[in-house]
Amino acid sequence: MDGDFRTQFVRDPASLKHYPALVLNADYRPLSYYPLSLWPWQEAIKAAFLDRVQIVAEYDHVVRSQRAEFRIPSVVVLKDYVKPQKRVAFTRFNLFLRDEFCCQYCGAKGDLTFDHVVPRARGGVTSWENVVAACSPCNLRKGSKTLRQSGLHLNRVPRAPTAEEMQAHGRRFPPNYLHDSWMDFLYWDAELDA
Repeated sequence: MDGDFRTQFVRDPASLKHYPALVLNADYRPLSYYPLSLWPWQEAIKAAFLDRVQIVAEYDHVVRSQRAEFRIPSVVVLKDYVKPQKRVAFTRFNLFLRDEFCCQYCGAKGDLTFDHVVPRARGGVTSWENVVAACSPCNLRKGSKTLRQSGLHLNRVPRAPTAEEMQAHGRRFPPNYLHDSWMDFLYWDAELDA
């Protein structure tokens, strides 16, 4: 390890945050695609030391304690299988992910809010079946009117997503940073080119 790299760690401990570890379930699938299941490097080393994970890939960098030197893990696999959650929590983020970050009225991306299809003022409830992602202009246009009154149409009828659908949607929106060592595990179930 060169001196510059070591002094960079000493001067800027926050730089160590730049080495996240991809966490895979015991079946070698990510625990989650969106957000991608990542641990800080410290958690990955601790889990390996406690024999809770197997290290599958490592970064080219090391960290040292008083007695040991550790290569920073880039991919770890849980030794015990964690059963995936079947119920998808109804959150703003999950709603946007279900609707693929698009307005369900006009298809616009960005500047999203959410809209009650049957307005709350007319007895509409806040649920998967009645709330959609909407851009601000469409949301303002609709207001507390019905779809017919506003002249808007839904691209898709809202419904509760399954955990599998959410994982599939998450694969379409990779994070800004993907380490090379992760690629074989993130898209392992993708169709191979012939």
